[in-house]
Amino acid sequence: MYIADNWKDYELLDTSDGERLERWGKYILIRPDPQVIWKGKREHKLWRSAHGIYRRSSSGGGAWVKNDVPEKWTIKYKDLTFALKPMGFKHTGLFPEQAANWDWFSELIKKRRAQGKDVKVLNLFAYTGGATAASAKAGAQVVHVDASKGMVACAKENLALSGLGDAPVRYIVDDCRKFVEREIRRGNKYDAIIMDPPSYGRGPGGEVWKLEDAVCDFVALCERVLSDDPLFFLINSYTTGLSALTMGYVLDIEIVKKHGGVSSTAELALPVTQTGSYLPCGASARWVCDEMAQD
Repeated sequence: MYIADNWKDYELLDTSDGERLERWGKYILIRPDPQVIWKGKREHKLWRSAHGIYRRSSSGGGAWVKNDVPEKWTIKYKDLTFALKPMGFKHTGLFPEQAANWDWFSELIKKRRAQGKDVKVLNLFAYTGGATAASAKAGAQVVHVDASKGMVACAKENLALSGLGDAPVRYIVDDCRKFVEREIRRGNKYDAIIMDPPSYGRGPGGEVWKLEDAVCDFVALCERVLSDDPLFFLINSYTTGLSALTMGYVLDIEIVKKHGGVSSTAELALPVTQTGSYLPCGASARWVCDEMAQD
């Protein structure tokens, strides 16, 4: 497992009956989670004191049925600061399990920078910029690409809150595939690629994205913008049925075969305070160059 266990401002307090009980700073939220299949285990006392509750509708979708939180507040992860707000479809604007990946690639970037080398990162489906902020904080130049203008605005805010407003980050509102295709034509290269694609989505021009149908070809496409001395490649998935090992196989045939290095795969997980166990929160496949794999 890749465990995100270095949080202070976020805590997964308990899980039961299809829901998770979470602390985001000083606010307690209850949100649905399809991985929570066990019932009748609501042991934590704060189940009765939530400030915000999101409930799914039997007809599809859902809504915040209780929302006694500010329109926006902030939490920190180490030296990074993120703005949170209750969004549609249960989101808060941050996936705390991704901190396990932030820590991993931040160390790789710092090691490469300590060698006196620049690191250029391409962050695709970059959402509100958690990985962008972590990369920039570690010393990388970053190109942040997302199809949502609103999410890119959130990312700019998060970097400013983290003291990274002047960091070398380019923000691009575009369909990720079309952007990579243009980068290939331009001859632009990157030392590292991060992608956190949705299971299903549409680009700004109505382009349809379905992860299980697109991921192999898209990784092959992205390989073409890797530099001659690539550092790492990271794919995240929240798609049911698309396992970490499946994504790792894609990295093996598209990245390892051409660049050497080592791939690894695991579920992302958050520790649950009440039980001491871990809640699975998607999966990641990682590739790292031979030099760093041997350290």
